[in-house]
Amino acid sequence: MAVKPSTDAADAAASQRANVAADYAKVAKSEAGCCVSSTDNRGAIGYTAGDLAKVGDADLGVGCGTPVRLAQLLPGEHVVDLGCGAGIDCLLAADAVGATGKVVGVDMTPEMLARARDGARQAEMLPPRLEFRLGEIENLPCENDWADAVISNCVINLSPDKPRVLREALRVLKPGGASQPYHTQRSFATSRRIFY
Repeated sequence: MAVKPSTDAADAAASQRANVAADYAKVAKSEAGCCVSSTDNRGAIGYTAGDLAKVGDADLGVGCGTPVRLAQLLPGEHVVDLGCGAGIDCLLAADAVGATGKVVGVDMTPEMLARARDGARQAEMLPPRLEFRLGEIENLPCENDWADAVISNCVINLSPDKPRVLREALRVLKPGGASQPYHTQRSFATSRRIFY
């Protein structure tokens, strides 16, 4: 007798994504708050006054670290930001990699991407140097072996399929690249750079 696969897990994942997207749409519209790392506490998690001056309204106070600083990005590098939100870390990464580098921010919330694109225009960080793509971090809209570094700031914890997120980060990284999603006290050790 054939057993019909359960859709419970798929339904739960879809529900979780929808709830996260709805909550962050409210944050993007300044209708709700999120994390304990409010804009009043940004220095405590590593953002300098200079960082905050560069990013303007992209700082919504929803991250929990400074992955760009941890990544030690170099001029000319390619960077992917998982769950980029309003673009605070993308703007800082674009500044770090300079005019010869490229940064791609990925977010599933159209409202966040609208804020991120507005902030990038105000900062005069335009494509191809900095671009924002609609997508899920479990299915990155990026080509294989493109990034020198993958960063994230308190987003992977929101995914219903964390192993898939890490597989996607490794897929888009060049051999020898790095990933640093920043959301926990532990880091994911690999020969590639992932900063989280």
